[in-house]
Order: sequence, then C-alpha cells, then structure tokens
Amino acid sequence: MKAISYSRYGGPEVLEYGELPEPKIGPDAVLIEVRAAAVNPVDWKCQAGYLDGLMDAVFPVVPGWDVSGVVVRLGLCVPEFAVGDEVMGYVREDFLSRGTFAEYVAAPVRTLARKPRTFGFEEAAALPLVGLTAYQALHRPLAVRPGDTVLVHAAAGGVGSMAVQIARHLGCRVIGAARDAGLERVAELGAEPVRYDEETFADQVRALAPQGVDAVLDTIGGPFLKLSAPLLAPQGRLASIADGEVLALGGTYFWTRPDAADLAALADLADEGVLTVRVARSFPLEQAAEAQRANAAGGLNGKVVVTVP
Repeated sequence: MKAISYSRYGGPEVLEYGELPEPKIGPDAVLIEVRAAAVNPVDWKCQAGYLDGLMDAVFPVVPGWDVSGVVVRLGLCVPEFAVGDEVMGYVREDFLSRGTFAEYVAAPVRTLARKPRTFGFEEAAALPLVGLTAYQALHRPLAVRPGDTVLVHAAAGGVGSMAVQIARHLGCRVIGAARDAGLERVAELGAEPVRYDEETFADQVRALAPQGVDAVLDTIGGPFLKLSAPLLAPQGRLASIADGEVLALGGTYFWTRPDAADLAALADLADEGVLTVRVARSFPLEQAAEAQRANAAGGLNGKVVVTVP
C-alpha cells in the first residue's frame, strides 16, 4: 500500500511517501480503506520526539490517529461492523507505528464508530480526536451540568469549538476565549467571546461572570491557565489538555482515550445538527508534509486533512 512514514524523529522533512506492507488485522480489529485522515498537533509533536519518554516508536512510523473510511475486512471476532460500513475512528495505540496516513489502516473496534450520515469523509476524519477530547473532558473531569457557566480556551480552535457546541447542547452558558481572528467564530458558535490579553483577560471574564465560572477547559496552557484558576466559583472545576501545571492549581491534566460509545455519541450529535466541523484545507496523501506545515503554522479557521483517492 502507499503510505506516509518516518524512520527517525524530526519535522516534515523526515516524512517519506512510498510503499509499506498492508497491515494485518487482529481478532478484534477491522481493515479500513482510508478516505481521509486529519492532521493534529499531536501528530507532529510525536514525530518530533516530544513524547519519546511516554510512547515507544517502532520505526518506520506511519503518523496520524484520526481516520475515516470504509471497512474492507473483518477480524475473527467483530460482530459490530460489516464489510462496506463507512466508519470514523481515533485509532491510537499505546505505541507509535501503525497510523492513519496510509491507504489502509488496521483499527481495533474500540476505536471506531459509524461515520455520521450527514458528514463527508473529510469532515468525519476531522471529528474524532477533537470531538472526543471535548466530549470526555466536559463529561468527566469537569462534569458540567445544565446551568453551569463554562470558560473554554481557544474556543475557535479544534477542541475549543467542539467544547463550545457540546457544552451549549448540555445547557451550559459558555464564555469563549480567542485571539482577535477567532472572536467572530466564537460568537457564531453561541459563546460569549473574550479576547486574549494578559492584562485584561481576568477582568473581561469577571465582568461576564462576577460570581465565578463553574468549569474551565484549558487547551493552551501557560499564563492564561494560571489566570483562569482564580476565576473559578466555589466548587469550580479546572481541566487542561495542554499543561501539567494544572495539577498544582488543583485541576486535572486530561488526555482523551479511544472510546467507541463516546465516538458514536458524537456521530449522533453530528447527525442531529448539534456539531459542525470546518475543514480549512485538504491535501492529497503524498503532500502530507505540506499538510503538517499548514497545521503547525496555525491561523486556519478549521481543520487540515489529507485525502486518499
């Protein structure tokens, strides 16, 4: 099969496009013919070696965890799917090796759900990681409830935009922090926008929520995480997906995990019109290095995906 891979840590320059063996599937997995795979910052951070102390890399590594495609082969113990099913998945294993930037990927059923009927393959590939991160963070460490006021960081970004939509669907009031370029998008999603400015950020939030906010979802870390902790109401909850310093602030450091039921719930929300996903740019598989560069440069109003004809 054709695939993107790297045999040493580095930037986009280490990516190679060529032939790799088609992956074998275990008893609880399916083989997916890939139609699209999303680019996420964690992909190029893993590739740069930033997670080397956490995850083994078995070279050559095929990058990518998000995928959408069609089931073409079943493992021995897979009643959940049939050949021809259109699926999406967050196909993360406990080591780096068999990713989604390829013509085929072997995916355990615990990582998959049926693709939303109302989404194309590119939109479906862009949903799993950001959607699961927002969905699980809001339901688990933050345990948001109807009527809560929730502060979402980078609310125009991938995880942030999902969190705004899900929190509003759960009956929460949402304050969304963003740079100037994202403030309009935050308002479009139904959140109350606040502008990132270290000198005025806390005052902006207090003006909107003088009694404090019930939950904060941090997606950027750094100074705005520290500024957010004092904005919590009594019994308020703080979670970060970006900065382990949240633990010193009494919060939770959170990393999403594959979960078929949660992914199916996201598909239902998409089909109900609750969730929308923006794809800003798409690249053919052989241009994955350019897709990574576009994702790392930021400033895009939506997700970057690679497509497989």
